[in-house]
Amino acid sequence: MKAIALAATLLSATPVIAAPAIHQFSDLALSPDGGKTATVESDDPGNLADEPHGTVVVRDAGGNVVAHYDPCTACRYSDPVWSPKADALVFLAADEKVGKTTLYRAASGNPLSLAVISGVANSPRFSADGAQIALLVTLGAHKKTGAIQAAAPQVGEIGRNNDEQRIAVLPAAGGTPKPVSPADTYIYEYSWTPDGKGFAATAAKGNGDNNWWIATLNYVDAGTGALHLIAAPKMQIDAPRVSPDGKSVAFIGGLMSDWGSVGGDVYTVPLAGGAPTDVTPNFKGSFEGLDWRGGKLTATALIGDRSAMVMIDPAKKSATVSWSAPVSVSGQEFASAVATSADGAVAATVMQDFTHAPEIARGRLPALTPVTKANAAWPASVAAQSVHWKSDAFDVQGWLLSPLQVGPGKHPMITIVHGGPSAASKPRYIAAGGQHGTGFEFVAPFIERGYFVFYPNPRGSYGQGEAFTRANIRDFGKGDLRDILKGIDAVEHTAPVDDARLGLYGHSYGGWMSMWANTQTRRFAAIVAGAGIANWTSYYGQNGIDQWMIPFFGASVYDDPAVYRAASPISFIKQAKTPIFTYVGERDVECPEPQSLEYWHALNTIGTPVKLVVYAGEGHHFHKLTDLEDLRGRVLDWFGAYLKEKQS
Repeated sequence: MKAIALAATLLSATPVIAAPAIHQFSDLALSPDGGKTATVESDDPGNLADEPHGTVVVRDAGGNVVAHYDPCTACRYSDPVWSPKADALVFLAADEKVGKTTLYRAASGNPLSLAVISGVANSPRFSADGAQIALLVTLGAHKKTGAIQAAAPQVGEIGRNNDEQRIAVLPAAGGTPKPVSPADTYIYEYSWTPDGKGFAATAAKGNGDNNWWIATLNYVDAGTGALHLIAAPKMQIDAPRVSPDGKSVAFIGGLMSDWGSVGGDVYTVPLAGGAPTDVTPNFKGSFEGLDWRGGKLTATALIGDRSAMVMIDPAKKSATVSWSAPVSVSGQEFASAVATSADGAVAATVMQDFTHAPEIARGRLPALTPVTKANAAWPASVAAQSVHWKSDAFDVQGWLLSPLQVGPGKHPMITIVHGGPSAASKPRYIAAGGQHGTGFEFVAPFIERGYFVFYPNPRGSYGQGEAFTRANIRDFGKGDLRDILKGIDAVEHTAPVDDARLGLYGHSYGGWMSMWANTQTRRFAAIVAGAGIANWTSYYGQNGIDQWMIPFFGASVYDDPAVYRAASPISFIKQAKTPIFTYVGERDVECPEPQSLEYWHALNTIGTPVKLVVYAGEGHHFHKLTDLEDLRGRVLDWFGAYLKEKQS
């Protein structure tokens, strides 16, 4: 066993009296001149019945508020975008109760409504000359965008009426958005060409939730809507960006298990079409976002335990790290997590780590430091360490959290396995007190009760390059489980963790791993599995995203059933002896309710302690804060009953 390496997080914290609410920042946009940021901001005191209403806030370079906009108190704001001259800001306001989305423009005075969409919309983008605005629209949408959202009711003829997200265009002064991409094609992401005559877009025919994994890169003519293939690589592709000279398209390509969870190498391909070229071969990290700045690319990446900004010269195939830190960074869902000015000199993001609540950070690279102090009163509630260990031929990383003051003796520990598997556990602020936001990781009450918490990033995760991400293909539950167990060994070698009081918790892929581990090891005393998968064979025919499985299993279940059975907890169910609590959303597209029901039924039959809760109306990602508060209580009670933690 390689010696464990522990490194404290970059930022230090001085505990002070907690503020009454966490100030939340999201959807950050940096003006092209680098002078201003726009964000959606709200205050979250915890334990709310619904997500707090936000406003669109504009701040200067020093982080001072210079404007805020709230034209629709019943709406949720998103996607602020600056015009090329930074003289106007547009943003979206979604009124979910009436099923309409409004595009607003703010320049001076009150925001003006430019367009109203009957359905959902996202990703507005100005053309290079500022004369037009494009955005993605789903007219008459039956559900929110993405497979993690709750499914529409499955009634009538199944598979006949798919929601199709299309590129729509309108004048920058306002008007009716005109859909221009084909009506039978789902557009996932897009980028204007510099001449304003078309777009590079990732797209697929048919069901948008399912077909992202087989999407191709296409040119869409803004006038005629004609779609021409640029490239069809045998990998998942994301973040298409047309070069300033209009000659090529850059994109991120790799093995990605979820739309929106991005990681891979950077590729370029001629806009006219051709074979993509990997311009970051053998990069020891995972790229998550990118933008052209002149003839080069600025990119965000996860490199080991650090978020990073990387400058890429595609002609030389060189990648140079210009900034990195053991923090998490975020911007907008379909944009780079770190925004840069038009000349690439100034960067801005929302930054946080385990001991520091989110703040806006900005600066001239390589400097990137917080400029707001909205959450300065919130103290550190945990101690955090980056953990490294050896498993087979891999160097594996994870995060270990512990109470600020660790009492004598040994303590229980809960291992939390992230979803994906193409993803990674990253630093996120752990707030003491009530339930904040819509995350599933109820870490603060674990810490308050004296637990240690361990987040492993086993093979299959992002952060160490494509070879590491691809290392679990056709090997689910073998090497990745070994990585997790060896990580626990490494933690126990240094930290005062009681091996007799270990818990395991996961959601999605982590939920499957929790169900699977119950059949493979007696290491854990209690398990919680959220949105898990009991039987890959039946799952293949039940879920709404079966295309994701082909890259990982190598073939469909109808062509190679053995590889699916070999990774199914139900195949080894009589070996499952650890008490397990399972839960799932009633309308989960990605990991449907019948999977949890099948697992619950099997354990009931063989007499292993099991409990299942199905949450009405919820999808793969829960939105009702009251459901999350109920779930948090059940998770705490389950681990408390079997790990017998000492109350803090």
